[in-house]
Amino acid sequence: MTIRGYYFTPSIFAISNIALRRIKISRIQDLNDPFELLAANLSDISKRKLIIKIKDDLNSKTGIICFSESWKNPLLWGHYAEKHTGIALGFDINDEFLLPVKYKKDFINMNFDKLTGNPNRDDMFNLLRTKFYDWNYENEVRLFVELDESRIEAGLYFEPFTQRIQLKEVILGPRCELSIDSVRELVKSYNPKVSVIKSNIAFTQFEVLENKEATNLDKRFNK
Repeated sequence: MTIRGYYFTPSIFAISNIALRRIKISRIQDLNDPFELLAANLSDISKRKLIIKIKDDLNSKTGIICFSESWKNPLLWGHYAEKHTGIALGFDINDEFLLPVKYKKDFINMNFDKLTGNPNRDDMFNLLRTKFYDWNYENEVRLFVELDESRIEAGLYFEPFTQRIQLKEVILGPRCELSIDSVRELVKSYNPKVSVIKSNIAFTQFEVLENKEATNLDKRFNK
């Protein structure tokens, strides 16, 4: 089973991603939530040090790509798509690779093995997908990937478009200045079946929706 996940980014990076057929892998330490992998009751200093070490080890070996299951929330456009001027890339991703995020109002309680002192495996798995409740607008699903030296560009890691992660939609933000025509031409070289649409803000609810007039008008000109 596949899940449609949306990746928000400034226009310049979206165009680069489409042209080069890959998206950036984030490092765990670079994510904007300081509680990543720390959303647990770690009042015990020894356990706290252990979890911090585990986080550091994961950061050196594993990256993360964050998707949302919806592109309609205006906060996502404001926070991750350069104030609505960017683009959302919609991918079909096999759900066996994804971790849906759980949003909690309180820290989770972790159990530690009495002999080894290591955290319980299920609890550690739960920690990887836990965020504070106020982030719930993101409706996030996560793809963890091993950092491969062959995928480095200018010090950054990238995940190529493959059968595991297939581009299906390109949504131009309400304030995106790129023409749909130019984006469609670029997308066509990758896969002409990928849908490219223009969005705008809704006037009856707090959402970002498809601007059908702009999208369909451009389609007529491109026949």
